[in-house]
Amino acid sequence: MAAKSSHEGLDKLSINNADEKAANAANAPTGNPVEHSGDESEDEVEAQVTGVAKEGSKKKKNKKRKPRKKKKTPTAQTDPPSVLISDLFPKKVYPPGEEVEYVDENRYRTTDEEKRHLDNLDPDFLNDYRQAAETHRQVRQWAQRNIKPGQTLTEIANGIEDSVRRLVGHDGLAEGDAIKAGMGFPTGLNLDHIAAHYSPNAGNKIVLQQSNVMKVDIGVHVNGRIVDSAFTMAFDPMYDNLLAAVKDATNTGVKEAGIDVRLGELGGLIQEAMESYECEINGTTYPIKSIRNLSGHTILPYSIHGTKSVPIVKSSDTTKMEEGDVFAIETFGSTGRGFVDDQGEVSHYALRSDAPKVDLRLSSAKSLLNVIKKNFNTIPFCRRYLDRIGQDKYLLGLNHLVQQGIVEDYPPLVDKKGSYTAQFEHTILLRPTVKEVISRGDDY
Repeated sequence: MAAKSSHEGLDKLSINNADEKAANAANAPTGNPVEHSGDESEDEVEAQVTGVAKEGSKKKKNKKRKPRKKKKTPTAQTDPPSVLISDLFPKKVYPPGEEVEYVDENRYRTTDEEKRHLDNLDPDFLNDYRQAAETHRQVRQWAQRNIKPGQTLTEIANGIEDSVRRLVGHDGLAEGDAIKAGMGFPTGLNLDHIAAHYSPNAGNKIVLQQSNVMKVDIGVHVNGRIVDSAFTMAFDPMYDNLLAAVKDATNTGVKEAGIDVRLGELGGLIQEAMESYECEINGTTYPIKSIRNLSGHTILPYSIHGTKSVPIVKSSDTTKMEEGDVFAIETFGSTGRGFVDDQGEVSHYALRSDAPKVDLRLSSAKSLLNVIKKNFNTIPFCRRYLDRIGQDKYLLGLNHLVQQGIVEDYPPLVDKKGSYTAQFEHTILLRPTVKEVISRGDDY
């Protein structure tokens, strides 16, 4: 924009030239007034005009500008969640989970200098986990307040997943964005006898009912550090004992877990806590059973299932928990058989880290594999995630990748129809100095 001249400069120019302009007005020829200005030369007029312009410009520059209002740093989360966790913690130091000191022969670890040194070797590891955990807490607590009968499973899943993506600042739409941070796996919304691995596919019209028992399994990752934690919701108090049994079993597993603990023995303690409960449903009393073919597991970077399993029944497994392990301690209780089978439409998939090298001749499979590698890597995904990044007509290619052993599918895991199942889960870090229940919150 051109700078406006000041009024003072214009007045001065008018006074100096008024008489001369009046005397020469009658005899002045037509045309450019600068070329026919009487006694004043062209250079003098130009200098005078330039001087006025400079003076006006100078005064314009000296004018005080209103200070810009500083953008306020958010101090609280919105409803639904939309404020970046990194904005709520501007120093990028995120709150720890529940830190529990080791006992017995491992008690020395709390104050041992060498262990303290080891604990501080990789601060990014702990900070990434804590950021993911804080995201998980804020999103799940919002979900617990807002999930109500009458909502569709698709509505619930999208609400949770969109909130996670907003809080970590990665919407997952650009190629590779979901690998930086976001969902650690598709949100599980498992009703009644379905224990795990159910997430709505496109077109799903299932509506949550007052009589349902719903397991909500959420995974959040930051730089591949996955926090895996789950809870169960029921809207009828007759299911309270079922939920209490599973929560007690999970908390027992969390409490008893630690460096050098044998996994088979830990499973026995979990089972004992679980099966000390019974639940009366519609006048019939059911013993609560641990689902014996489900278990917890270690978590590796970008891989939700590691190499160790945590049984939820007593077993002969003598494998020990070790320093540096990250475990998902999850337990499942049932009023049915206490055993699950694969059944129903698949929603969960993951690229295998040990996938064989296969010459894919189906062009749709080859193209889809490239999309999966660039957008998810080995992070589990579901069909809705492929839909939202613009993929269509991919089922033939996806099934071919499964058949070739390149992608693993995870069908829903179900007990007998008419039974009810519940789940609670926490992620724990076996740090050199303490056990940190990274996903612990005020809710569970």
